[in-house]
Amino acid sequence: MDEVLNNQKISLRFGLNYFMLFAIYGISSPYLQLMVQRLGYSPAAVGLFLGFFELIGITGPIYLAQIADRSGKLKPFLFASTVMILAGLGLLVSFHIPLVTLLSLALLSLGIKTPVPVLDTSLLRTIEFASTKGTKTPNYGLLRAIGSVGFVVVALIAQSIPGFDSSPTGTMAFALGILACLFLVSLFALPEIGTTQARKEKISFSFKWLDSTYLLGLGVIALGRLAMAPIGSFFSMYLTEELHWHAVGAMWALSASCEIPFIILSWKFIQKKNPMLAIAISSGAIVVRLFIYALFPTPAGAITGQILHSLCYGLFQPAALAFVNLKTPPAARTTGMALYMGVGIGLPTFLGSALGGVVVETFGYRWLFASYTLFALASLALFWKFRARLTAVR
Repeated sequence: MDEVLNNQKISLRFGLNYFMLFAIYGISSPYLQLMVQRLGYSPAAVGLFLGFFELIGITGPIYLAQIADRSGKLKPFLFASTVMILAGLGLLVSFHIPLVTLLSLALLSLGIKTPVPVLDTSLLRTIEFASTKGTKTPNYGLLRAIGSVGFVVVALIAQSIPGFDSSPTGTMAFALGILACLFLVSLFALPEIGTTQARKEKISFSFKWLDSTYLLGLGVIALGRLAMAPIGSFFSMYLTEELHWHAVGAMWALSASCEIPFIILSWKFIQKKNPMLAIAISSGAIVVRLFIYALFPTPAGAITGQILHSLCYGLFQPAALAFVNLKTPPAARTTGMALYMGVGIGLPTFLGSALGGVVVETFGYRWLFASYTLFALASLALFWKFRARLTAVR
C-alpha cells in the first residue's frame, strides 16, 4: 500500500473514476425522467417510477455496502454496478411493460447509486491512511469537483446534439450505455486502496453505532432532500412542457458548474464552523430556489434557480459527507455512507417523486415547486430546535 500511496498518479486515478462516474449522471439525472416519459407514461406514473428508482436505491446499496465492508475489497462492487446499468438499459429499451420497467429501473438504481458510497469510502480510506503515514493526502473536494466536471462535459455535449432531449428512449439509453462502458474501462486504473482483512461474520443490519444526534442530523438532511425532489424528478419536464424551452442539458450543466467551486472551497467553511450549519444554509437556499421556479416561470428564472445549486448541493454535499464521516466508525464507513445515500437522500426523493407526480397532474409545476418549500422550512426548524447538539459535531 505504501507504494500505491507514494505513487504521484493516485489522485489522477481517482479523478478519472470520479469523472467517468459522474459523466454517467450527466445523462441519467437530466434525461431519465424524459426516457421514462417517452415510453408513454403520464407525469404521475413517471413520479411513481422515479420514486421506485430511489426506493431501490435505499436498501440495495446499503446491503451491498455491508458486504463490501466485510469483504475488505471494493472494486468488485464497482464492476458489478456497471454490469447492472447495462442490463437495466437493455430491459428499459426492449420492453414497454410496467413490471419490466420497474425491473429495469431497479437495476439502474443499484448500478448508478452503489458506486458513489463505495468510491467515496475508497478515497476516504486513502486519505486516512496517508494522514497516518504523514504523506500528502488526496484532496477530496478537488477530486469530487472533477466528478462535477465530468457531469458538465457530458451534459453540454448532450445539449449540443440537436433534438437530443426530444429523441426516443433508445437513443438516450445508448448514450448512457457508452458512458457506463467507459466507466468500466476506467476501473482498471483504480487500485484497491484501503483493502482490509475480510470478515466472515454473518451479514446483519446492526446499526448499534447510531445515536440520536446522528438521526437528528439525518432528519435535517432528509427534509432538505425531500424539498429538492421536484427538481431532480421534474425539472427537465418543467423546462420542456411549462417553459417550452429545450435547454435541458445546458441548465443541468449550469447547475453542476456552479457547484464546483463550492465543493472545493466549502471544506474550509465546514472546518471553521461545522457541517450542520452548512446544511442549514443549504436548506435556506432551497426555499429561495423553489420560490423562484414557482414565481418566475421564465428562462431567466430557471437560470437563477440553477445558479443556486451552488449552495443547494455544492455546499450541502461536502457538509453531509463530513457529518456522516464524523459520526460513523471507520469499520462501518461504507455502510454509513450508504445509509446516508438511502435514508438521507433516497427515501426523501422517493416520497417527493411519488407525491410530486400527483401534484403536477392536479395543480401544475409552479404549485409543485411552491408547495415543496414547506419541507425545506421544516428542515430549518428541526436544525434550529436542536442546533446546540448538531453544531457540536465538528
